[in-house]
Amino acid sequence: MEVLLSIKNVSKYFGGLGANKDLSFDIEKGEIIGLIGPNGSGKTTLINVITGNYAADQGSIRFKGHEILGLKPYTINRLGIARTYQVVQPFVGMSVRENVVAGVLFGRDGKGRKMKAAWEKADEVLELCHMQEKKNEMVENLTIADVKRLEIAKAMATDPDLLLLDEGMAGLNPKEIDDALELITKINKMGITLLVVEHVMKAVMSISQRVVVLHQGLLMAIGTPETIVRDEQVIKAYLGEKYTLRRKDQGEAKKL
Repeated sequence: MEVLLSIKNVSKYFGGLGANKDLSFDIEKGEIIGLIGPNGSGKTTLINVITGNYAADQGSIRFKGHEILGLKPYTINRLGIARTYQVVQPFVGMSVRENVVAGVLFGRDGKGRKMKAAWEKADEVLELCHMQEKKNEMVENLTIADVKRLEIAKAMATDPDLLLLDEGMAGLNPKEIDDALELITKINKMGITLLVVEHVMKAVMSISQRVVVLHQGLLMAIGTPETIVRDEQVIKAYLGEKYTLRRKDQGEAKKL
């Protein structure tokens, strides 16, 4: 497989606190990687470092073979990396469609687009994200599920090769989570690679080819979901025995 993003010995400190400590792993083109760990383990910090919002204290991050550490966030985005935010950040006072067209104009090839083409691209993204019927709604009137979906639409409007999703399913009900998983899977089938930060274990384990586990800023484990749920360190630090037993029971039930 082709390596799309390579993270090597990346560290980020805030004073004496190591949020990321000597992290190294690769993301292959076309993968869905789950990124999990307890609160404060460094997941969002890593996304901020990848996207240029934070400057790393050491290490290297190469995207498509090119070093991106030290580049501005807008430059990294235009190279093909987009993200959503744990705390949703819609452009208030604007419609859903206006929010998405802002992403089109900001992202890759945005400067060269005519406004008509930008609106057409925004409508394509809205259709992909099942938001066409709400395109003229003001963002203040949206539900949490719709705003989360809008975050993905804004990111997709920038035309990414790699999409980083930061807790996009937090606060959603089971039906809304299923809808979010369906959208993520559809995006991946379009050839877009995803790094998904999530606390909803059923969700992240069901869609990820591999799972990366962080704990206290360190890389604790990396492997398939089946490997991760059996890892004793991960169980003790994060998943807990109840989750593992529940997965085992579900597996036995499928055999019956």
